[in-house]
Amino acid sequence: MAKRNKTQVKALPISGDNPSKDAIIGAIGKLHNNRKLLFQILDMFPIPIEIFEPKGTMIFINRAGIELNNVQDTGLVIGKYNLLTDPVCNDQLGLREGIQRAFRGESTSFSDFIPPVQDLVDRGVAAEKPFEKAFMDIFTYPAWNGEELAFIVCVFIVKNLYQGRPDVVKVKEYLDKHWEDRFDPQTLAKLVSMSISQLYKLFKQHTGMTPGDYYRKCKVDRIKEKLIDKSLSIKEAFAACGENSRGTYARVFKDITGVSPSQFRSDN
Repeated sequence: MAKRNKTQVKALPISGDNPSKDAIIGAIGKLHNNRKLLFQILDMFPIPIEIFEPKGTMIFINRAGIELNNVQDTGLVIGKYNLLTDPVCNDQLGLREGIQRAFRGESTSFSDFIPPVQDLVDRGVAAEKPFEKAFMDIFTYPAWNGEELAFIVCVFIVKNLYQGRPDVVKVKEYLDKHWEDRFDPQTLAKLVSMSISQLYKLFKQHTGMTPGDYYRKCKVDRIKEKLIDKSLSIKEAFAACGENSRGTYARVFKDITGVSPSQFRSDN
């Protein structure tokens, strides 16, 4: 069993505004000696969570994780999947060093992790790809039994999840990354080797909105994030997203959210 280092490693904070994330850390601290109760509680959280024993074998995955990954049978992973010996995560994705640190009892984090969904299908864990592509942040936390490492908890924060046709997903991903840039349908069309009219027809068919609508939604989502920060004025929140609070996007904001920026701030 791994031994705890004399230097105490502080737990990394989980980003986001969902209070249930802080509750996960509290549950680990209070119930790590009562696995059955801890697992029952973590099973209720809407955030994917996996737990591994010190030798790397998975011993728990909660319902949110099962649903996210479209796991057909938990018996295919519980007691069988070993993170420390997984060549995909360790070698193909280049996470070996971080994984080794986690299993030495350190609190670690992995930003913008792209889960290998095809590997789930190849291993028979999922009958089909649960999603086309996703970006997640992963946080690991050790649980100790005295001086021995009892298990490692992995918490997955889904940032972007894409489903549907790969070409539509590619456009969505581009717009999510380039929401600060000027909207250019020609660039999007070249990205997927289509004409603009073909792209618009396909994109709306599969998403219910045009690429321009999706772009505006991306920008409004970022403005919403800034508006929640009460240290910024409404004008500053819009400016941080490259827009004028009295310009076009004030109207776009209300069209999409149904409320004015000031009303959104007061409600949040």
